[in-house]
Amino acid sequence: MATKPKKGGRGTPATVALETAEVPFTVHAYAHDPAAASYGEEAAEALGVTADRVFKTLVADVDGVLTVGVVPVSGQLDLKALAAAVGGKRAAMADPAAAERSSGYVLGGISPLGQRRALRTVVDESALGHPTVYVSAGRRGLEVELSPAHLVALTGARTAAIAR
Repeated sequence: MATKPKKGGRGTPATVALETAEVPFTVHAYAHDPAAASYGEEAAEALGVTADRVFKTLVADVDGVLTVGVVPVSGQLDLKALAAAVGGKRAAMADPAAAERSSGYVLGGISPLGQRRALRTVVDESALGHPTVYVSAGRRGLEVELSPAHLVALTGARTAAIAR
């Protein structure tokens, strides 16, 4: 992967976090359509990659604690599996305003990287089956491609089967 913003360039908190960690990554921009039914499926189509390689970042409330689940856009977050992965009992999708406040990103552009407040994170184990995966770079219409190992390491995530 060769394309990344220049050091000191203006990037998102996600790309700044990647630059700081000095891991290889590629930024992919596309024209976001505000009428798109699914941000993730739109990204997969625009980038010409299969939906199982593009991962969406979802914020859930697990027993009162905000928790990030990163799952392929081709599937859905299994809330029971997410709760179990972090030793919790009950999970529900977080209030959208709470997710935006905590992450520092807007819905549809929440990245698992460079969040304002580090949250416990679980990446669906299917990510490990790909040489690279795509996640939001912190804004609608901007994705970052990186190795799943770097995604897991930089987010301090654990991996588990949390997609269905």
